[in-house]
Parts: sequence; C-alpha cells; structure tokens
Amino acid sequence: MKTTIVIIDGMGGGIGVQLVAGLREALRDTEGDAEIVALGANAVATERMVKAGADRGASGENAVRVSVSQGDYILGPVGIVVGNSMMGEISPAMAQAILEAPGERILLPLQQEHFYIAGLGAMSLARMIEEAIALLREHLKGRISKPERK
Repeated sequence: MKTTIVIIDGMGGGIGVQLVAGLREALRDTEGDAEIVALGANAVATERMVKAGADRGASGENAVRVSVSQGDYILGPVGIVVGNSMMGEISPAMAQAILEAPGERILLPLQQEHFYIAGLGAMSLARMIEEAIALLREHLKGRISKPERK
C-alpha cells in the first residue's frame, strides 16, 4: 500500500517546490511506494509543485479541506496550521482541517508577519527542508506502508 505524502503551500509555491524536489530525490529508491500530493492555497502554487514532480495536485480551500485527510504525512510551513497566515491564503477552516487530519505533520518553522516562534536559532530554508526530509525518511525507514492510524 502506498504512503501518501501531502505537501501544502501557498503564495508562489516556492517552499512546496523545494519540498517536492527534495522528496523526489530522497525517495528515488522507493518511488513506487510513495505518492506526493500537492495541495496549493492557490493554482500557481499547485501548478509549480506538480511541475516539480508531485504525482497530483489540487487547489483552494475546499481541495485542502477534503484532500488533507488522505495524507499519511503532511509537510509545509508552520503557517498552514494558523488561520489567516500566508497573507490570508490559509483560511481558519483550512488550518483546522490540517490540524485535525489523521496524518503526521512535519512543519517548517518559518516566521510570519503576525506571529513568531521563540527559541529557534537562525536556520536557512534549505537546511529546514533538509531536516524535514530527513525526519520523514526516518519515519519511513523500514516501512513504506501506511502508518497505523488511531
């Protein structure tokens, strides 16, 4: 059974593109066992993530609310779980659906204009993405099947 990895991004989709590309490279040896689903807060973000190698994608609030529950793993910037973040692209309903989804979330601690995450040292986006991918690989190590859900 395939493991479904959902990547959520908005605005220009740049973070999502980097996550998709990094995951494609990191999971090259398990290509048939993992599916990458791109969920964009807008069509531009989705299109860019699909071009970067996501298996399929969907855009907008309803697509995120419905499709996020399919993910065994959910990756994206921390703003995806904060309503009205990312310049308002993440609605409260989207953030709630992401928080309530049964999959495990791996979030990049990117600062937003209206909230800050204390206690984090300075780290480049590239390093955050490397760490997120490494963390996901550790979760998948030895088992590419879907994790058991409670």
